[in-house]
Amino acid sequence: MATAFGGNIGGGANGGLTSSAGRDRSFFLIMALVIAATVVSGFTLQFVAGRSSLASPWWVHVHGLTFMGWLLIYLAQNLLVWRGDVAAHRRLGRFAAFYVGWMVLVGLSVNTLSAINHRIPPVFEPNVFLVMDWMTVLTFAGLTWAGVRNRNRTDWHRRLMLCGAIIVMTPGVGRLLPLPLLGTWIIWTIWAVMLVYVSAAMIYDVATRGRVHPAYFWGFGTITLAIALIRPLAFTAPMLALTAKLMG
Repeated sequence: MATAFGGNIGGGANGGLTSSAGRDRSFFLIMALVIAATVVSGFTLQFVAGRSSLASPWWVHVHGLTFMGWLLIYLAQNLLVWRGDVAAHRRLGRFAAFYVGWMVLVGLSVNTLSAINHRIPPVFEPNVFLVMDWMTVLTFAGLTWAGVRNRNRTDWHRRLMLCGAIIVMTPGVGRLLPLPLLGTWIIWTIWAVMLVYVSAAMIYDVATRGRVHPAYFWGFGTITLAIALIRPLAFTAPMLALTAKLMG
């Protein structure tokens, strides 16, 4: 059986996969494709509408390229699993585990620079935007590294990695929504969209395994807790003071 980040893979693309294993590989590849398409669609929509520009500061482009790079890695890993390419899969997996650390560094830095340079979208309260982005990056990293640690437990590994990929969709999903109309419900609306993706994975589990795998309860439970904490944390005295200091 294959893992998405360098775990054990039994057989090649034509190496005697059971119908169940082949079906699982196809499902997780399809989910990776849908997630990538969702994010690309969000950013493309904003660019076509003229709300995004190549004239943005260099650090904005570094952020975009870094997180788009992760989507390519995640998609490539699932494609390699689907093909049964063990050697390439493991090599890319080692690189990807360290790449997550770079994403955390870039994510936390660029969000801070957005406040300093007054580039926070006006539909967000600045303190909420900062906490939302920081929580998104840290939750993604936590779920992904948990998946890496479980790379020899394929069932847990794949599902934790999928949960990590789902929360990292947040910027892309936000760009597809009518944010000015959502007010303080922006964060929970994005959560509702993520719930659709997780629900699809849960339904697949029920259809193929007879029950929902507990990894989804841990993974999406973590995402839900992070979402629930954003506004309470954003309005603490230390966070309000930090926001005021960053924005001068």
